[in-house]
Amino acid sequence: MSVATHTGMVALDAARGYAREALSQATLRAYEADWAHYQAWCREAGWAPLPAVPAGLAAYLSSMAATHGRATIRRRLVAIGQRHKLVGEAWVSAHPLIRATLRGMQRRHGVPARQAAAIGSPEVKRLVATCDAGLTGLRDRALLLLGLAAALRRSELVAVAREHLDFRSEGALRLLLPRAKGDQAGEGDWIGLPRGKGRDTCPVRALEDWLAATDCRYGPVFRKVDRWGNLSEGALHPDAVRQILLRRAAQAGLKVSGLERLSPHGLRAGFVTEAYQAGARDEHIMAHTRHRDLKTMRGYVRRARLVQDSPAKLLGL
Repeated sequence: MSVATHTGMVALDAARGYAREALSQATLRAYEADWAHYQAWCREAGWAPLPAVPAGLAAYLSSMAATHGRATIRRRLVAIGQRHKLVGEAWVSAHPLIRATLRGMQRRHGVPARQAAAIGSPEVKRLVATCDAGLTGLRDRALLLLGLAAALRRSELVAVAREHLDFRSEGALRLLLPRAKGDQAGEGDWIGLPRGKGRDTCPVRALEDWLAATDCRYGPVFRKVDRWGNLSEGALHPDAVRQILLRRAAQAGLKVSGLERLSPHGLRAGFVTEAYQAGARDEHIMAHTRHRDLKTMRGYVRRARLVQDSPAKLLGL
């Protein structure tokens, strides 16, 4: 077996850096936190974190069975696997012991995941009705209306920059997303938004009002406004979108079922739901939402059709 030279090791380090950049920054942060959690558990339990052995991994997973959700446990398993792959270690996630442990945990502790409640036009109208003409109100109005109309993820919302906005002479808007969740290669996606029917609920007008009030000519569009009305230089943190949504929902008295959760992702769910109910075709919805997987998009549609297309309507009850 040959030994890599200094040049070879430098190139390998560069390759590992590129491999890390294949994932979004949000995903990398989550994976780093998951790996730190796994390392801390291994130190306490006496298992070697790298390379992981099936028995140790199964024990780690079982330690979270009663306290963590299915999505968190599976993400941590993926994070551990990602770390093994980056350093060239064998990965054993498909081992029968690990798979059986996960199935048993789900059988005993599994509960249905709380999905994001769909937030459509009726809900958003209630939310923006709480927004006044101050800077915070103008920002929140533009952010919520754009989030629904463009079906944006919260990471995409806070990444909107002034140079990504192309206001057309007919009053419409073209929005460039230079990089999104389904566009890891960075090819970019354009979204078109027509002018809305209502002055107070038009996403294009709301965005124009916010830009005029802040004199934003370059850089992040959505920024923090402090208690004295000062505008920060940097973009909002993605979690700020969730906080804004929850605050406006509380002010509007907007509540959702206990089986659902109020989340910015509900804006995308709301868009898909309304577009489907208005007769939009699958491919048109997917082109706008940038869904790459028809199954994922139709998950929203299925929720919208549960009552509307229920065969129970055929019963004589």
